[in-house]
Amino acid sequence: MEALQKALDSRSKKINKVEDTKALKAPMDVHAKLTEIAAAGYEGLAKEDSAYFLKCFGLFDKGEDFMLRIRIPAGQVTNAQAVRIGELAEKYGNDYIDITTRMQVELRYLQIENIATILESLKEVGISTFQTGVDNPRNIVTDPLDGVAYDNIIESKPVIDKMQAVFAENPDWISVLPRKFNTGIVGSLSNSCNIFGHDCCFVLANKDGEFGFNIFLGARVGVQARDANLFVNIDEVPLFFKALLSVFRTYGYRDNRNKNRLHFLLQDVGISTFVDAVKQEAGLNFAEAGTTMVQSQNIALGANKVLQRDGKFAHKTIVPSGIFSGSDLIALAKEAANFASGDLRFTYDQNIYTINIPRENLENFEASEVVKKYAEFNNLYFNDMIACAGTATCTFGVIPNKPDAIEMAHFLNSEVAIENANVRMNWSACPKGCGVHGIADIGFEGCKAKDAEGNRVDGVHIFLGGKITRVAKEAHTLHKSLPLTEAKHHVKYLLKTYAANKERAETYEAFDDRFLSKNYSFQALAFFTKINYILNDKLGMDIAFELDKEPKSAKKEEYELFSFGLKLFTLLTGEKRFQGVTGLKPTLVRPRKIKRDEVSKLNPKVPVKLSEVIYNMTHEKQAERAQVFSELLVALKEV
Repeated sequence: MEALQKALDSRSKKINKVEDTKALKAPMDVHAKLTEIAAAGYEGLAKEDSAYFLKCFGLFDKGEDFMLRIRIPAGQVTNAQAVRIGELAEKYGNDYIDITTRMQVELRYLQIENIATILESLKEVGISTFQTGVDNPRNIVTDPLDGVAYDNIIESKPVIDKMQAVFAENPDWISVLPRKFNTGIVGSLSNSCNIFGHDCCFVLANKDGEFGFNIFLGARVGVQARDANLFVNIDEVPLFFKALLSVFRTYGYRDNRNKNRLHFLLQDVGISTFVDAVKQEAGLNFAEAGTTMVQSQNIALGANKVLQRDGKFAHKTIVPSGIFSGSDLIALAKEAANFASGDLRFTYDQNIYTINIPRENLENFEASEVVKKYAEFNNLYFNDMIACAGTATCTFGVIPNKPDAIEMAHFLNSEVAIENANVRMNWSACPKGCGVHGIADIGFEGCKAKDAEGNRVDGVHIFLGGKITRVAKEAHTLHKSLPLTEAKHHVKYLLKTYAANKERAETYEAFDDRFLSKNYSFQALAFFTKINYILNDKLGMDIAFELDKEPKSAKKEEYELFSFGLKLFTLLTGEKRFQGVTGLKPTLVRPRKIKRDEVSKLNPKVPVKLSEVIYNMTHEKQAERAQVFSELLVALKEV
């Protein structure tokens, strides 16, 4: 504890303004006045209530209306709860529902005078909105097929209920943490809830023949959680969780809110020191880590129906960008009651499962109107897509995002239809990363970019190579600040490469490991998509510049650059740049030197600037050649 106190003291010279606001009143005092506030309207709303305290209960003031975040532990709702949420959205919220990556829902466009009525109506069916915002333990996520899937070893929902009992609607735990705290727990062999992407991660493990959980700690945007070398059995989870929250509550930083997540405390004191403090708080010396059992992507990745271990089926309704409606939720709940157990489950990837459908009812369920309405989205590009709110409903958004994700998915489905394939594309509207773009196969972060005429337009940074398997990995930046109109073409060429080179039923993540990342540098891949965009979509030359299945460049940038240049010269002119190549010492075809505009002379469709780029890639003298792809990408902006 001494090291933690020392770290806290060093960061306690100044307290942030939010902490000053939190000291003004007790959150439950504000909650007790919700009926009074609703009756008085905005005139009855104190500035600090709108800015902070109402967020403790899921209420976010958007100026003219409110957004309400509804807590749904493990993403599971009963039929009655689903119907009630749908009715409230339909009656009070423009029939609009957002499904979020924390397996819960948000209602929007709510008027202040209806807030107390809505909260009371949710409470009647056992639904809470407590601690879904600001400095609280947030909704706990897990496998959406928890307890029913073949690969589920430990049913997590009963454990989550005990974890929530630690803090949920407990006044002593409302708004007392230094920052928000995200938790995930998965008792399945597959990763279906971004399990390594939370402040605290309970990951299925085996220790000396006993199943339990290994602990990973300290994830944030752009950083995956670290192995804490701890194993807890099922019964120890609540004790460990309470001790962990207590230590973070006591020693977490309260100065710079951008650096107050658990990650930064672990960074300063070391994870072993923090773990020792948790053990001391719990009064129990937890065991060292066992064998992590989570080894694959979601068992249901890319599938819209999954056979349960009891012989029944779970059916996934694909909801583009998580944009749903109250009326459709009511309709889906009705069909779930007609043909299954009636229960629904929201997913981390913003979709909905109807579970426990008997085999004999499956065909009739799928033939229902609401299920057929969303059936058109059951394809590679919508199945596992995630997109956060965007400019329409979020003040931090840089681009619209949700419609951008949908538009690109439609474009790619028309351009590159691939059978037996899985690709995860995640969209965040800003650097906050609510769309978890960092762990996607192909991720997008909203930004502003300049088009060919120099106009400021909506754009994205593109990320490649995120991993969610046994050891999660953040994606690498492929392109920065591409206009959205251009970005979709870059992605198209990555997916065409996937289609042409993937093994049967190989996921994009596995393909990236085996082919892309194994054989090529990210700089080479960025040039590959850029040159294809220029040749085919900008110049309309219909020339396929493809990646070699067995490149000889060994991911060394200067070799990659030179070999790409030779290939481009031949593709564009029909001639070889050099007669033979040994390493980087070419033998000239002709005794004269090739000029900078040689490609343009041999092929008049090639702009002179592009000709110069290829010349710089393949200069006769090695010392005179371009050394890095980044300088070529800058030059290609002028083509």
